Amino acid sequence: MPLIRRSTVAAAAMTALLVVSASGCGSGDDKAAATPNSSAASTGQQAKDGIQLPEGVPTSLDDLKKWKEGGWKDWDKWARKAADFANPVIKNFWQPSRMAKAKDSPNTVSAQSAGQNQTATDPEPPAVPAKEVSRPYHQNMAPVGKVFFDSPDGPMVCSGTVVDDPAHPGKSNLVWTAGHCVHSGKQGGWMRNIVFVPSYNDDGLAADQAQTAAQNEVSPYGVWWADWSQTSSEWIADGGETGGVGSAYDFAVLHVKPENGSGKSLEETVGASVPVWFGAPSADQVSSIGAYGYPQAAPYDGAKMFSCTGRPGRLSFSPTSPTMYRIGCTMTGGTSGGGWFVNRDGKTMLVSNSSIGSYGHTWLAGPHLGAEAKGVFDAISEKFAGQG
Repeated sequence: MPLIRRSTVAAAAMTALLVVSASGCGSGDDKAAATPNSSAASTGQQAKDGIQLPEGVPTSLDDLKKWKEGGWKDWDKWARKAADFANPVIKNFWQPSRMAKAKDSPNTVSAQSAGQNQTATDPEPPAVPAKEVSRPYHQNMAPVGKVFFDSPDGPMVCSGTVVDDPAHPGKSNLVWTAGHCVHSGKQGGWMRNIVFVPSYNDDGLAADQAQTAAQNEVSPYGVWWADWSQTSSEWIADGGETGGVGSAYDFAVLHVKPENGSGKSLEETVGASVPVWFGAPSADQVSSIGAYGYPQAAPYDGAKMFSCTGRPGRLSFSPTSPTMYRIGCTMTGGTSGGGWFVNRDGKTMLVSNSSIGSYGHTWLAGPHLGAEAKGVFDAISEKFAGQG
């Protein structure tokens, strides 16, 4: 299968995106201290790669079967209380049939509770019908894919984007997504069995066909397991399923490795990645944003990639938290974590990700990526900077 180069991806994406207004050209050089996602685990078993694992964590399909038969009680306790993120590879775990059963990760808010800080919130935008992304996806939006994970409520799905890593130019293994796709927030803990599947269902098979398709049809570039996850301390402290202050910090970065190691990075394998624009202009200075992802909840089925493009407005829950971007869009759950892109001087750049949507599925909102987001990103980039 031919690989699409970054420049070609950017050109294809331009057809859906408009330029950032001239008044919004900031430097994007926000500085922030690294934001660690956890402290070291004090108990557990030692994995081969040095990560401390909680006692009894399954590292094979046989172990996982025994764990399930035990009622998942140990899993639930681990997910809520483990001190350290751990995500050991379980080969052949995410088969097409299991991917198809993953549910959306809901993160919705009512119109009445949205925008409690009215001085920094614009009127609710009209709904914009989502459009299917042209196929095959690797020729149009190659960096976009699906994030699968296990939660206490079962297998779930989000969206994600391959992003540039300044520590490994041209060889990034970083994926941008939403915080609630990796951590439950103040009421929970880290998700399990987190993987990224770039260009999922590349040719857009119908959902029933994707469920029984060959592995390479739904995961043309393989399955990539997160060996580290970084999200904001604000999301961990305040995040929840129904929006609120934590939503302004609802972002995360995964460092991934291939399930079947090839020696190539994710970016080299996919042939593309997107730079992150930290400190991008606020919503009132941006002429257009394009949001991409795989909506899972009805009336969608998670099999195909969609996008919405529009001029963003502002959404704010608190005078002390960053103002979010908001656009009209009919995409539903499963879109969470999907990238929001702008055209900056002819180059596609990521400025946000889908975080919350309205109960009626008329709009989506995403965080503005400022100093906190840069701190999260820098922490995970620097953690793996010395590795090949």
